[in-house]
Amino acid sequence: MSTTNASIVPPHLQGLLRHFADLRDGTHGNGAVTRADKDQLFSAAVSFLDRYARQALSEMNEVLLLASGSIRATGVTRSHSGDLSALWALGWPEQERAGIPPITLEAFFGHNFHHPHLRGATVGDWPLNVFSDSDAAAELPTLRSIASADLHNLVFQRDYRIVPAITRGGAH
Repeated sequence: MSTTNASIVPPHLQGLLRHFADLRDGTHGNGAVTRADKDQLFSAAVSFLDRYARQALSEMNEVLLLASGSIRATGVTRSHSGDLSALWALGWPEQERAGIPPITLEAFFGHNFHHPHLRGATVGDWPLNVFSDSDAAAELPTLRSIASADLHNLVFQRDYRIVPAITRGGAH
């Protein structure tokens, strides 16, 4: 970030700048090059993100799902191919009856990726460059956007009746 004054860069864009610098430098975070070091940074990022992912999903649950949903978190898991991921999923009765996935926030680090990403069940990738609580807090708007876009896409897969605030609440 030498050509950009970090004090004037909005916090949510600082992560994107770190992402691009990692690509430029061939490293991740604090200069991690090995997969083992990057895996450790990913696990730490998931720990930092946890409360913010839960916050974004809890807000949706309270307002849009009328507190009818529940959040499930996996913690870091590794697939047979070596991919790392952590999921936060918000499920609710209408979603389950419709047979569609829950609203999902996923931190994902593919075994052949240079660095990890955030995504939803129906929403594409966003860089995950979180190395502190303040970095994670800056991603709360991104987490909210991913969760909102995921719900929007799930409504398109079925219809508006999966949103309790519309069918049972006083939403506009």
